[in-house]
Amino acid sequence: MGIGRVLIVGSGGREHALAWACLRDVPDLAVIVAPGNGGTATMAENVPLDVTDAAAVARLAAERDVDLVVIGPDAAAAAGVADACTARGILVFGPTAAAARIESSKTFAKHVMEAAGIPTARWIAGDAADRKRLSAFVAELAGRCVVKADGLALGKGVMVCGNLDEAERALDECLGELRFGDAGRHVVVEELLSGTEVSVFGLSDGRNVRTLVPARDNKRIFDGDRGPNTGGMGSIAPPADASSDAFIDEVTRSVLAPCIDALHVRETSFVGCLYAGLMLTPDGIRVLEFNARFGDPETQVVLPLLDESLLEMFTACARGEVPAGVASAKPGAAVGVVAAAAGYPGDVRRGDVITGIEALDDDVHCFHAGTARDADGTLRTAGGRVLCVTATGADVDAARARAYGNLARVHFDGMQARTDIGLPVTAGARS
Repeated sequence: MGIGRVLIVGSGGREHALAWACLRDVPDLAVIVAPGNGGTATMAENVPLDVTDAAAVARLAAERDVDLVVIGPDAAAAAGVADACTARGILVFGPTAAAARIESSKTFAKHVMEAAGIPTARWIAGDAADRKRLSAFVAELAGRCVVKADGLALGKGVMVCGNLDEAERALDECLGELRFGDAGRHVVVEELLSGTEVSVFGLSDGRNVRTLVPARDNKRIFDGDRGPNTGGMGSIAPPADASSDAFIDEVTRSVLAPCIDALHVRETSFVGCLYAGLMLTPDGIRVLEFNARFGDPETQVVLPLLDESLLEMFTACARGEVPAGVASAKPGAAVGVVAAAAGYPGDVRRGDVITGIEALDDDVHCFHAGTARDADGTLRTAGGRVLCVTATGADVDAARARAYGNLARVHFDGMQARTDIGLPVTAGARS
């Protein structure tokens, strides 16, 4: 059976990039994006939908004779969209709710890492009843730790602490004040690691893994990695310190494959994109986190370098027949710079008119995230991270120059963008 119609679940820059890559592979492919954004509206059919309503997603796929469903956001995976679609006999690229616990429960992920021998930070977990034990571990670490809400917290449930006061305050906010709601009623406390961060995606059919080119994103809102954390203000692929075949082989062998194997043994086989967030420490690779989906904005720089059919890999994963190994990549590098709305990452202003996208070079990609179109086609801001302008080049410096040169043509009131995406990074601390 060929794939003629695909449903991509989600509304961000990641989903726009996934739709673009599928259409690059098969130009006459019918693509539905639910709910989509102002960018996907120009290349696919947007359908308003709650991505966490698994039954509604499966019903839409069945009613529209969809051949393959691709799950974008973590919330959709955790809500059981894959389970609902599979129950209707529809092919799905994306994990079941049980397998998605590798992201939706930090404690579950740590147990999987421990059982599989995957290198990670020292840790303990607990809730309010375990406060004394958690505080004792914090004291053992002299307060240099990371406190993580166990559940999904929209990427905001991580608090990096540099001393005892900060660590105890973080525990108070999670367990006492319920800063992250139910997601933070249970926490993981880890030692603070130092080094540089790298993201690696592995596409899996539940048994095999096909690894994509590594990427690195910048989370802080301001230049020099200052200010509050965001969902990501830009990304590069591949980072110089993570571009070798030996590095990718090591990550596949010591991180991705053992995690897939461990989930299979637990009878929660993982089908989809397994995202490994890594810290390159002086003592070697350590896993910061696993995600059960493509990262954003890393997807926007990884896919332009992919030299294989993404749609074919999605289909092979869904059918249980993806070939193990490393996916072919084009030579060179990619840099993506995010343009964010006024107020981000706090209270975001919406409705500002966006201009200049039509002036971008033909081979430079503008992936939409928080955008919407009026009935007359006017493009407006509709979220925190609005756009990601992505360019490729012979190396990171060349790609960076093109990305920023094209971003300068885009305008909306209050636009925020870092000016240092793609510049050398210094080692930091996180877990």
